[in-house]
Amino acid sequence: MGGRQAMARRPRATAPSDLVRREVVIAPGGCTGWHYHQVPLMAVVRAGTLTRILDDDTVEVHTVGDTFVEPEGLGHVHLGRNFGSEPIVLHVTCALPQGSPFAISVAAPLGATPCGCPEHSH
Repeated sequence: MGGRQAMARRPRATAPSDLVRREVVIAPGGCTGWHYHQVPLMAVVRAGTLTRILDDDTVEVHTVGDTFVEPEGLGHVHLGRNFGSEPIVLHVTCALPQGSPFAISVAAPLGATPCGCPEHSH
């Protein structure tokens, strides 16, 4: 390939943050509750089948080996469910500012599917 190539440079962070990796496990029949994140998350499904329900009732199903990004902000409220018989294991990575919560719980959006889990009822 001839010619010049431009290289995009990543902007410098304006606040201290840490690259965080978490393992999230959702038991069979369990769920995350409705929530959102303050930063984008990158996830890979290591075990089980994750069903994500978005605030507009869109359903996304992710199986072992799938990767996905959860966008940040209150405009991206979602719920994760385990309808399977084995635990879901997710490896999640994000650049989370020090001291920030991993997820922020919220009530189900108007018209959205209720969580259905007693521990997450709002």
